[in-house]
Amino acid sequence: MLSYQLIQEAEDRLRKRVRQTELIASPHFSEKVGHPVFLKCENLQKTGAFKLRGAMNFMTARDRSELKQGVTAASAGNHAQGVAYGADLLGIPARIFMPETTPPQKVQATRDLGAQVVLTGANFDESFAAAQADSQQCGTVFIHPFDDPLVMAGQGTIGLEILKELPDVETVIVPVGGGGLLAGVVTAIKETHPQVRVVGVESAAAPCMYRAVRDNRISEVPLKLTIADGIAVKKAGQLTTPIIRRLVDEIVLVEEEEIALAIVALLERSKLLVEGAGAVTLAALLNGKLAGPLGKTVCLLSGGNIDVRTLALVVERGLLAAGRYLKLRIEMQDAPGALAQLATDLATVRANIHDITHDRRTRGVVMGSTAVQLLLETRGQDHADEIVAALQQRGYCLELSED
Repeated sequence: MLSYQLIQEAEDRLRKRVRQTELIASPHFSEKVGHPVFLKCENLQKTGAFKLRGAMNFMTARDRSELKQGVTAASAGNHAQGVAYGADLLGIPARIFMPETTPPQKVQATRDLGAQVVLTGANFDESFAAAQADSQQCGTVFIHPFDDPLVMAGQGTIGLEILKELPDVETVIVPVGGGGLLAGVVTAIKETHPQVRVVGVESAAAPCMYRAVRDNRISEVPLKLTIADGIAVKKAGQLTTPIIRRLVDEIVLVEEEEIALAIVALLERSKLLVEGAGAVTLAALLNGKLAGPLGKTVCLLSGGNIDVRTLALVVERGLLAAGRYLKLRIEMQDAPGALAQLATDLATVRANIHDITHDRRTRGVVMGSTAVQLLLETRGQDHADEIVAALQQRGYCLELSED
């Protein structure tokens, strides 16, 4: 079973094998929320995520003879790279099962670390079942992504690092999916600092641990599409859930727009690239999900493995949610100079046209009129409101769009 001693032993094993990631004070976010905020940057880990700790601890704690046939794992990305990196370092073969929908960047990163990748299944659960069956057939050691004491102990070393650098920490916010990271961190912290408040954060699109704790039973939850794919798990862990139920103070949920805004904020204000699952902690903090005084607060940024295409979409969505992009549909007279006048009116309120589509063949537009679709860059929500008010005052018939 997971224990504080098991985490201490993991710390000894991992000392020279994983990076002790930075704990960075954030003046900007501290000022924004009104109390000191620190960022624990597991996105700067050797494989770009915390998963390396658990995978490496699992392998190095086992007798080498047990691993001679190799290791098998299932993952949507971060666990795959952690297992592949550790197996390569130890000189043993690794076979990783990943969903067919896994972004190519994560697949290639896993292959670059020397693992054999098998793309199978429409989601993580189908890949997981295929990996377990293959492991039993081939006689390899299966490394669970979260529901294993050695894996949890490896993740728990993050808690020890936080306490060493910030012994007077008052609140620690941790992402949670299956629960391995949260179970490990809360065990490490509560053993010596029981007064520290530990909060788990989950995507509202995949609330398996939230439901397991609330309903006092583990069951599958339907998953919706989420940018926090690293914590999108249908069912909470059998071993992790009792630990979390007993030790964690609270679990909160965040929405997709809140996650996107947090990713953009970390890029702009802290120059840190963080994936959706890693940004949920800051999303919870910035959107007031945690009630009461928090004091010195650590947001654990669990990973930074986000592919470029997804990042582009997330940034655009985050800017739209922040009012930095404004989408409008304007119906106006189809006459020479009308479009030029619209551009002039927009320039008057300092709106920058990012994209414009002029279509007089749009269904529902009366004869002699035309529809103009606009994507405008603004300085923020107040500026966006100012632009809308100015255009309405000038007599334009417009509709706001959030698509």
